[in-house]
Amino acid sequence: MATAEGERGGISQVPVRLREKASWLITHAATPAGRLSSEAFAGVGARRYHYPLLAALAEFGPASQAALGRRCGIDRSDVVAALNELVAAGQVVRSPDPADRRRNVITLTPEGTRQLERADEALAAAQDALLAPLSAAERAELIRLLARVLDHWTDDPR
Repeated sequence: MATAEGERGGISQVPVRLREKASWLITHAATPAGRLSSEAFAGVGARRYHYPLLAALAEFGPASQAALGRRCGIDRSDVVAALNELVAAGQVVRSPDPADRRRNVITLTPEGTRQLERADEALAAAQDALLAPLSAAERAELIRLLARVLDHWTDDPR
């Protein structure tokens, strides 16, 4: 990458103090990760909140809107907006909970399953692009370690 004199380019141009800080690296790696993911989802007509909602429904079955939000770490208002889009696309069905008519239960449709499969393929390509410099073993180790850190902070938020 060409840069003007005095501009920073590439990790080798970043101060060592920053290069050695996981928080700095994670924050800055999140930028291309988010861009690549957004582009992948856009390519299949999805948005970033659609994927976790569809994935949770596929893995755990029908759930209330509130439970989906908690499970996916998505704010309540964003869950409602994303579910409205998924309902309009025929990918999920929203129906009253027979046990509590004040609550809605969300169910994945066959079209939602197909959309999740399309998004899986698109996201896999984005992951390959993001992690291109890593071997398969390094990718697995990075994912394992990041999941461990996230588990710690999810189980004991501070």
